Amino acid sequence: MPLGPWELLIILLIVVALFGAGRIAGIGGALGSSIREFKKAVNDDDTKPAITTTANETSETKEQKA
Repeated sequence: MPLGPWELLIILLIVVALFGAGRIAGIGGALGSSIREFKKAVNDDDTKPAITTTANETSETKEQKA
């Protein structure tokens, strides 16, 4: 059973009454900055090239160094 607009309004009023408008705004701002930081970290990881080696390459490089 989906929530209708009246049910959502009642839930919103209860949350505002419990926490206060100022605290909810602070939580929203912190959540927004966290999401922004997460997206930035994900995009930074995509731009860096990944270095991969296989087992054969690793053993060959060890033999060459020895």
